[in-house]
Amino acid sequence: MGTMVIFAIIAAVAIIYVLSGFKIIQQSETRVIERLGKYNRTLSSGINIIWPILDKARKVTVRYVVRDNRREVNVVVMKESDVIDLREQVYDFPEQNVITKDNVTTRINALLYFQITDPVKSVYEIDNLPNAIEKLTQTTLRNVIGELELDETLTSRDTINSKLRAVLDEATNKWGVKVNRVELQDITPPDTVRRAMEQQMQAERERRAQILKSEGEKQSTILKSEGDKQSQVNEAEAEKQAKILQAEGEAQAKLLQAEAEAKAKVLQAEAEAEAIRQVTEAIQSSKADPASYLLAVKYIDSLKEMVSGKDNKTVYVPYEATSVLGSLGSIKELLGQSGK
Repeated sequence: MGTMVIFAIIAAVAIIYVLSGFKIIQQSETRVIERLGKYNRTLSSGINIIWPILDKARKVTVRYVVRDNRREVNVVVMKESDVIDLREQVYDFPEQNVITKDNVTTRINALLYFQITDPVKSVYEIDNLPNAIEKLTQTTLRNVIGELELDETLTSRDTINSKLRAVLDEATNKWGVKVNRVELQDITPPDTVRRAMEQQMQAERERRAQILKSEGEKQSTILKSEGDKQSQVNEAEAEKQAKILQAEGEAQAKLLQAEAEAKAKVLQAEAEAEAIRQVTEAIQSSKADPASYLLAVKYIDSLKEMVSGKDNKTVYVPYEATSVLGSLGSIKELLGQSGK
């Protein structure tokens, strides 16, 4: 019975020993294995087999940020772990005082995005990698900001981020770390400088508002002037059009009057021609002198016009009265012929 118990104990220990040699590594994680204190190999994701007791995973320092709800602050916690995370990690560094080129003390905090690319170097080339990265970032940030004035610091974040990333990536390359990017979060100048900046921005906003107001008034004056000008143009155009229409109406009236007068003259001429024709026919039938007749008619018309005045008391007697009388005789004779 005792032998069987011992055998069972040995079998259980053997099973535990064998099972402890199986290590399951998650994706994007790894472990550095040392055999009797010397680097042996780096485990890959999946199932790996090691020699228990002889092989042991090297522990590394891992940085965590824990939220303290009681004080409502983030607390950085450092602890030991044998798992190395190969994913991109972000470190949120607390604010630190940085002096600019123009001797202004400014508080700045930054975010650092990095990734472990060589686990062996990250374990054996540097002690306490998170702390080394934090201290290096703070020092580099002071150096970069110290080369810039406050105005440049506030307006050149992209330039600062690029310069920080380049310097940190070069410095951490020997640690098996790749710095992907650096982002400045807050740049807080002193209260006195901040108040002066606020006053300056307020003055700038007022200046811009005054410029916009002046531009608006100028634009309004221009539009009003253009409107008045257009109104005058429209009035002048209307007046011009009215005059054109009036002139065209007067011209049309004159044309119609001229046409009427022309038609009247034509009718009068036709009537006279008809009268002359009838007289001529009568003269031809009576053998009278037509010239004497026409002359007598003209004399009579002239006498009518000469004595047509209202206050005219003058009596006109033709010089050749006998000729006129002869003409009258001819007229009488013609009229007599016409009566027959």
